[in-house]
Amino acid sequence: MKVVVKLLRPRGKGASAKVKRVRGPEGQLVTVRALDSGRSTFGADLRNVFATNVSKARRENKAVVGTTDRAPAKR
Repeated sequence: MKVVVKLLRPRGKGASAKVKRVRGPEGQLVTVRALDSGRSTFGADLRNVFATNVSKARRENKAVVGTTDRAPAKR
């Protein structure tokens, strides 16, 4: 019997999206993710950033409305 040990995820060049936390116009912290369009993994990077944004929006909607698939009412 032969046992092979290796990493489950491949090692890459590091983070795909640069993440910065900056102050918004009203003084609150805002997370900005910047992608490099010249990378060969741009499609996967864009998908990951989009998935992160959708997850955040669902968490916020659930906190306000109680469900993830409905937008809060406009005032």
